[in-house]
Amino acid sequence: MVADSDRRRTVRGLAAQPARFRLSEFRTRLLRDRVFEDSSRLLTRLKRRGLLIELPEGRGEKVYQVPYPEELRQLLLDEVERSEAVETSALGPVPDERAEIRAMDGEFLDRLREVLRDRLDATIEFGKSFTVQKLAAYLKGLFGEELYFDSLISLLQQYALADAPLLAPTGRPTGTTGFHLALFGPPGTGKTFSIDDLIRGNPRSGVPPHGLPGRNRYCGGITPVQFLRVGAAYTGRTFNFIVPEFNDWFKYRGMVEPLKLVMEQREVKWETTFGTVGPYTFHSFFSVNYNVRTAGAQDYWTTIADPNFAALEDRMLLRFHPMTRARFRAVESAAERLELGELDFALSEKLRDHLTLVYAIETGHPLVAAKFRLRPVRLERALYEKLREVSERALRVTDFPKFSPRLKSRAVRLAAAASLLTYFGGPTAETIRIGSEESEFARRFYEEEIHAREGRHGRTAG
Repeated sequence: MVADSDRRRTVRGLAAQPARFRLSEFRTRLLRDRVFEDSSRLLTRLKRRGLLIELPEGRGEKVYQVPYPEELRQLLLDEVERSEAVETSALGPVPDERAEIRAMDGEFLDRLREVLRDRLDATIEFGKSFTVQKLAAYLKGLFGEELYFDSLISLLQQYALADAPLLAPTGRPTGTTGFHLALFGPPGTGKTFSIDDLIRGNPRSGVPPHGLPGRNRYCGGITPVQFLRVGAAYTGRTFNFIVPEFNDWFKYRGMVEPLKLVMEQREVKWETTFGTVGPYTFHSFFSVNYNVRTAGAQDYWTTIADPNFAALEDRMLLRFHPMTRARFRAVESAAERLELGELDFALSEKLRDHLTLVYAIETGHPLVAAKFRLRPVRLERALYEKLREVSERALRVTDFPKFSPRLKSRAVRLAAAASLLTYFGGPTAETIRIGSEESEFARRFYEEEIHAREGRHGRTAG
């Protein structure tokens, strides 16, 4: 938001100009001083009050005359301050989101051009042997057995952002790889590190970025109302929105329903007494933290009884973990090694190059469309049978399961995302196959999340 002094300086400058000006000049001056007000609304009010006259000599462009510049000076100040109070309390300030998108597009394009110009052969060679198992081994070496899984899922979501088609055995498209990710648990369990520091990097702590360049929009400090406003700028585009405090969004009055529509990628329209946001359709995804204090795994069901949380869980791949003794020690150890400079992020650059190239291919980017073809991910019944064995073991020990059948669909998408790592490995078929490594990874996720949801009341049998 522009400071009050900036607004007053802009208004004084306008009032000091000659009594005649063009609409384009007015808008240019506002933008130059970063005053993001609705100029047409303000000008209409002034015309109605007789303090502004629209002249007929514009030749295709509106020209205005100011009959009382001294009176207008104070009126403009009053209007801007009143408008600022209304916008802040109701709809929030309007950031220059299209400039943000252009900057992110530039970041991605720069990285892709570097890969194609300088590191294409090396990236393809790296990709020939790259698998989810090797990515897991890299992350285990950094963070240990207790912590690596969240970071692995977060990085797989980055591959899934390509939103590659999922094909049934019949050849019919039945979905895409993209998914929303939520890490749920008490503060201090490493959630922010997994969805933000590792993805965008954190220079202050020496963590290099591992995620997709120019496709992650950080939303720390943005209210849900502001998000709903800027979301319209992303229509037809796919980005990842990183939200470190998503529970605050869902607790914001009146936000549950519009955010549910956003997460379902349906048309969003939000109306208030101060104006209307939308309609527009949101095609991007979220990776979020949902912070809540828990005393143990059994607290999952207590928390999910909250309808706001249930709405979140129903629409996202949600990873739950309490702060156990083992996790505390793992977080403490990883923090010590990071601060002592003992963590070697050796794959960060190669991983980013590979991720950038695969994303460009699977989204049909014009710089690579003639060299590589988009390959959908083929679903096979064997994966579903493996996952059904997990759910059947859980169902044998409980009459009232606390996990949803939708959890299996999340596991399938994880396996599909993991298979994108193998784009350059194996046979160059028309589709990408979900192999045994990817299936085993999905099985482990499915089993662990069922355990977390059942807690002490319904442990799955071994």
